[in-house]
Amino acid sequence: MVDASALLALLQGEPGLEGWDAAIADAAISAVNLAEVIAKLADAGMPEGEIRETLEPLGLEVADFDADQAYQAGLLRPLTRQFGLSLGDRACLALARSRGLPVLTADQAWEAVQVGVEVRVIR
Repeated sequence: MVDASALLALLQGEPGLEGWDAAIADAAISAVNLAEVIAKLADAGMPEGEIRETLEPLGLEVADFDADQAYQAGLLRPLTRQFGLSLGDRACLALARSRGLPVLTADQAWEAVQVGVEVRVIR
């Protein structure tokens, strides 16, 4: 699973991501996290066509944010509130937990989160 912060770091060519690019490109992403990435790119002035041309070739599996994911993300709130995790962060963790997969993030605050998900911080 990939968090919005990790995908944005890759897209922005941040240093220190060598070796992570393949792992990120082969990952799945929650539709909520994809929306966050699209919003950041749009905020930076990138037009929709260019956003699509940037993201679609990555071939990321986009996981729906359904009712079960909504419950799981909502129930993570009391466990993650002290770390300042957003709805998107919790959506990513909920999806990773439901699939039994690790999550890639660029947010170091996640290292302290204990919700039954392996967290790999990429920077």
